[in-house]
Amino acid sequence: MRVDVMTFPKPLAEMGPAAASAQRAGFDGMLLTEGGRTAFTAAAAASLGAPGLELSTGVAVAFPRSPMIAAQNAWELNEVSGGRFRLGLGTQVRTHIVRRYGAEFERPGPRLRDYVRAVKACFAGFRGEPLDHHGDFYELTFLNRQWSPGPLEVADPKVDVAAVNPWMLTMAGEVADGVHVHPIGEPGYLRRHVLPCLAEGAIRANRSAGDVDVIVPVNTIVGDTDEQREASRELARASLSFYGSTPNYAFIWDEAGFEGTTERIRAKQKAGDFGGMAAEITDDHLAAFCTEGDWNDLADRLIETYGGTATRLVLYSAGTADPDTLARYGTVAAEISARTATS
Repeated sequence: MRVDVMTFPKPLAEMGPAAASAQRAGFDGMLLTEGGRTAFTAAAAASLGAPGLELSTGVAVAFPRSPMIAAQNAWELNEVSGGRFRLGLGTQVRTHIVRRYGAEFERPGPRLRDYVRAVKACFAGFRGEPLDHHGDFYELTFLNRQWSPGPLEVADPKVDVAAVNPWMLTMAGEVADGVHVHPIGEPGYLRRHVLPCLAEGAIRANRSAGDVDVIVPVNTIVGDTDEQREASRELARASLSFYGSTPNYAFIWDEAGFEGTTERIRAKQKAGDFGGMAAEITDDHLAAFCTEGDWNDLADRLIETYGGTATRLVLYSAGTADPDTLARYGTVAAEISARTATS
């Protein structure tokens, strides 16, 4: 398993030093999510600040950008990083796409499938093949030498998608190079849905399920003392309650034995009771959805839980850690990467 640190893009002047810190700490890569700042420019600054660090968007919002724009960005980032960039794409939700970006959102699953195919057609075009993509949502047929960035000396960027429900997971197995599992994707969900659906999609495309990387963000509870672990526990409650408020993810809680969790969180959310939202995440939730340990055994616990399932682990909690804690997470990351390198 390779191990990344998840981070929100910072002001561009801060991205190079942040990437260099993650690299020195022992992480294989940095996964850049997208919120108020874009992931692509942050990835460029990170690559220049930490040559050799693996980078990925986790995830960039697809639909407001044409497939050609996303492909060009990925191509240039793969060039500057020496082939160490992965393009992670997601649908976001209707409100953001329509009301914030002013883009279309109809049939998001099939639209994203066509988008991935269109991006890969652009990559082929950059390598010199005719651009000839005809999909249900995107048609791309014009790319002469003047408007092409030209071929690279490295392989095409990997294209990953974020997926939660079975249809999207199967689609990922069919057309993507990897899947970004949701931060509340506990191990049982991986066994019940992620791996079987990826395998089904891969079969449809006449390829092996092993061709699709499984990228898993993990919530950790860690500390050397009870006080440190309790502080870590409270951060995990807040994170899980935020993600758990989305109705489309309710089935993950329900199938893990926590029926009604989303409904209860949303009731507190509508009342503006954010502390109450976090309080809905019980110790039993944390035991199921987080990996807990001290700093000496956290690597063991993560390998036990995700070894043989995840291709890449993303240490979600490390992204907002102070420098000393980031260094400790980096030591864990380096140990996991080394111990699983030949397994």
